[in-house]
Amino acid sequence: MEPLDRYRPIIDDFEAFIDACERPLPSAVRVNTIKASVERVRTALADADIAYEPVDWHDGLFVLPEDSPGANWPYFHGWIHGQEEVSVIPATVLDPQPGERVWDACAAPGSKTTQLAALMDDTGEVVATDNNLGRISALRTNTERLGATTVAVTHEDGRNHSLKPFGGEGYDRALVDVPCSCEGTIRKNPDTLEDWTISHVEGISGVQKGILKRAVEVTEPGGTVVYSTCTFAPEENEAVLDYVLGEAACEIVD
Repeated sequence: MEPLDRYRPIIDDFEAFIDACERPLPSAVRVNTIKASVERVRTALADADIAYEPVDWHDGLFVLPEDSPGANWPYFHGWIHGQEEVSVIPATVLDPQPGERVWDACAAPGSKTTQLAALMDDTGEVVATDNNLGRISALRTNTERLGATTVAVTHEDGRNHSLKPFGGEGYDRALVDVPCSCEGTIRKNPDTLEDWTISHVEGISGVQKGILKRAVEVTEPGGTVVYSTCTFAPEENEAVLDYVLGEAACEIVD
């Protein structure tokens, strides 16, 4: 937890913060409404004798007591998908509408991509971009298993995303869930901080700035861009927003 010590001056109850970071992360699944309704999934889980607890803030999320949420037939058939509660927030905030054009700038392995497609009733177009071929394989597998037919996968660096393959048209919305130092994932990966360095934080911040700036550029006027990370680092959060607000035509909204 040593890298987190630098947050001590800005957190009122630092010990409570560390306690929260050490609390085990429960397994959660999201109902894939492209293939099944929430009620149908409830019935399927009950019939398969799989215990679950509903999440109070989201009707389509269930917490499972077991460690392997994918070891059941509803998962195999694409009715549910393993996705942490916090991972569901960015796409929910973006709030894409059926028929829109949406860019997922850092899409693999596809949890948020397929969530976007489901929120859009699998209509319109979701362009899912990633620069890692290995991760793109997982993205395509998840997209196919969950039946998201409106997803187009592209292999490129989000900082240089081209609109040419899509007729030059901009997007209605963009999701920028960037690669980061992953400080916030220690509840599921306690070893995350072992290789932490400030140089990596500062380096990845430059990549984040480029991707977010490009997302603003390719989103139509009046459109929405959501930026999200799984780290606490202000270099990767507030500093990135400050940079893009000064470099691109955008503003922060409620």
